[in-house]
Amino acid sequence: MKKIALLIALCFTTIVFADPGDAKKNKITGTVIDKDMNLPLEYATVSFFSHKDGKVVDGTITDVDGKFEIKVADGTYDIKVEYISYKSVEMKNKVIEGNMDLGNIYLTLNTESLNEVEIVAEKTTVEVKLDKKIYNVGKDLTVRGGNVSDVLDNVPSVAVDAEGTITLRGNENVRILINGKPSGLVGLNSTDALQQLPADAIEKVEVITSPSARYEAEGTAGILNIILRRSKLQGFNGAVTTNVGHPSRAGISANVNYRTGDLNIFNTLSYRYNESPGYWYSYTTFKSTGNVSDEKRDWLNTDKGITNNFGVEWYVNKSASITASMVYSDNNGSENSTNRIFQYDPNMNLLSETVRRDPQDNSSGNKQYSFNYTKNFDDSGHKLTLDFQFEDNNQDQYSLINQDGIDTDILSQKVTGSKLFLRSDYLLPIGENSQFEMGYRGDYDRTTTDYRVELLNPDTNQFEVNTDLTNLFKYKNYIQAAYVQFGSKIDNKFSYLLGLRMENTQLTLDQPTSGDFEGRNFTGLFPTINLTYEFSEKENLSLGFNRRLRRPWSFFLNPYPSRSSITNIFQGNPGLLPTYSGQFDLGYLNRFNNFVLTTSVYYSHATDVIRFVSRESGDFVDIDGRQVPVILRGPLNIATEDRYGYEFNLSYSPSRKWRVNTDFNIFNSVITGSYQDNSFDSKNVSWRARLNNKYTLPLGIDWQTNFNYRGPSRDAQNTNEGVFAIDVAFSKDLFKDKASIAFNINDLLNSRTFNGTVDTPQFTTVRELRFRGVRSYNLSFTYRFNQQKKPSRERNYGGGGDMDIQM
Repeated sequence: MKKIALLIALCFTTIVFADPGDAKKNKITGTVIDKDMNLPLEYATVSFFSHKDGKVVDGTITDVDGKFEIKVADGTYDIKVEYISYKSVEMKNKVIEGNMDLGNIYLTLNTESLNEVEIVAEKTTVEVKLDKKIYNVGKDLTVRGGNVSDVLDNVPSVAVDAEGTITLRGNENVRILINGKPSGLVGLNSTDALQQLPADAIEKVEVITSPSARYEAEGTAGILNIILRRSKLQGFNGAVTTNVGHPSRAGISANVNYRTGDLNIFNTLSYRYNESPGYWYSYTTFKSTGNVSDEKRDWLNTDKGITNNFGVEWYVNKSASITASMVYSDNNGSENSTNRIFQYDPNMNLLSETVRRDPQDNSSGNKQYSFNYTKNFDDSGHKLTLDFQFEDNNQDQYSLINQDGIDTDILSQKVTGSKLFLRSDYLLPIGENSQFEMGYRGDYDRTTTDYRVELLNPDTNQFEVNTDLTNLFKYKNYIQAAYVQFGSKIDNKFSYLLGLRMENTQLTLDQPTSGDFEGRNFTGLFPTINLTYEFSEKENLSLGFNRRLRRPWSFFLNPYPSRSSITNIFQGNPGLLPTYSGQFDLGYLNRFNNFVLTTSVYYSHATDVIRFVSRESGDFVDIDGRQVPVILRGPLNIATEDRYGYEFNLSYSPSRKWRVNTDFNIFNSVITGSYQDNSFDSKNVSWRARLNNKYTLPLGIDWQTNFNYRGPSRDAQNTNEGVFAIDVAFSKDLFKDKASIAFNINDLLNSRTFNGTVDTPQFTTVRELRFRGVRSYNLSFTYRFNQQKKPSRERNYGGGGDMDIQM
């Protein structure tokens, strides 16, 4: 609670300014009033532009009675009064030489501004640019009170599986950015961290399936760039959201923004508590003996923590700005799991029964400091940006294993890391329709994993460190990159963007415990091509090509074995090589009547593809006097992959009350490879379909339903069944649109269960996994201050939305 209070105090005290020279200045007062309603306007912005200094020198906002008071020095000022959706009032060349009362200042509604706000509010959820699609997710009711993973699972082309793994077009090697950069909001484990960031903090998601040279080459599937909310409104504004749900969950988050004069202060603060039950079931038949291992693991994850993103923007002048921000997160939780293992002979006679309990305590923390400088040389887009970012993070896990009523193992893991990020981009317009760009990027990543295993010595009844399983792993990954690209538009029809990126990687794998050390140094060139031909303002055809790679991250490289189960173990592979891929994407866009259609055909070829392989390790564990084989699962470079796919997205908006979005993706993955004389050749055709229907019922109640189906898939070892699920949500605006209440049901049919089979020459395993053990319910309440969800005065508007198509 002390940390929460401290952060709240930080958020609000930073927007209070004191000037020790106030006694020498003039007191200026006044009242801002709605002219039509004759009512005071709270949070209206009053700014003073000094002719002497050539910039805005001070500003303030009005109180609940519309009154303001500010102290300024003698001089000549342009005084500007602003309020959202109202015409601003400007008093030019006002000479101030003493205290002054400006009296009542009347503002009138800006009908043009209202129309613009209406268009934005009803704007189609997709924007198409030359190298990306942008999905505005702020109006998705089914994720109210949820997290970033919930949001991504509702974005076309994106899926989040039962274990939190994010895939793009069926490929899990997707790079996740926050506001265009790697972020401490993602943390050491992106799947865990994204479940901690509140959905209300997100404004939109950029799906970049054909990244230009400006973006890093990491991620063979592409890039997901999550854009966080930041208000552009003058004055103090924001929103607070609270939520409660079942299974036990509760949270509160606030997005606040204060903009005055040359300064903008923003803060997102959230606290959450969440309980998530789940289970994992495994039924294994060993082909050599016919024996059966029947294992079921139940768990209850409890997670609580606080996340804060605080920043300041300073507009130095009309052409330059500086942004500084800090991300802080502190998380604690536990995972109480119980494994029950039953061993049978071929005739299903019970041979043994073991109960293994693993109460695990988890904690993690992250601090990230960011700095950005942007210099606009003119209004044509000629600019220079500089970025600096430093991150420090840690993660601790501790568990005391109990087997059949006896404490047997102590497992502890401490992960510490730091990241330094540097970037510079320079954009130079050439003529009216061309642009040259170049840039540099440096990523310096260090991670140390200290894994410790203590086993009970039955002779001394004391825990002793097991040197075979205990391991210290030091990982360094330094990346230097530079790029150039050139884009142009010809005859207002044909656009192209050509780029080349070079990345050098220096990788160090150091294991002081075993004495193993390895250093790698490799350099790659990554060309990118993006072409677009516009048949009209509403229709275009695009073609993209890019070369990308997948670097194995530290968890995949660390050879320490996971011991959440004594018979099923995950182990990293320090010999993993990066995966390289080249991919083409042919897209088509057409906007007609109330429809927006986007489709694409894509193909990629990848080498040294990483796949997870299950096999007998050759080790055995003793269960009630019987030696049971240990199954080892881990990543290997085993194959090449050719992936063909087709994607179809259609949005239909017949009226302001009704909107339908559909998403369909089908792909064929052809894998060629082998391991230990076993073939891993496979062909897999899988597909995913999604339909999102939103309709406004009487009394202004919004009703949204999401239908999701993920088709079956298979490779050489794994066969996965299809999954169908429905999410439902209702929302109602209150207090003249200043507040909203929403209720959603996740997995209405309780059907989001993942079933599959693993078939190897040694054994066959039937698996069932449910990451969230039961359907969940969530009730959220949002209150907005000095923000309008939509204009208070209605106007006629035809559906269909707007499209932003640009280079």
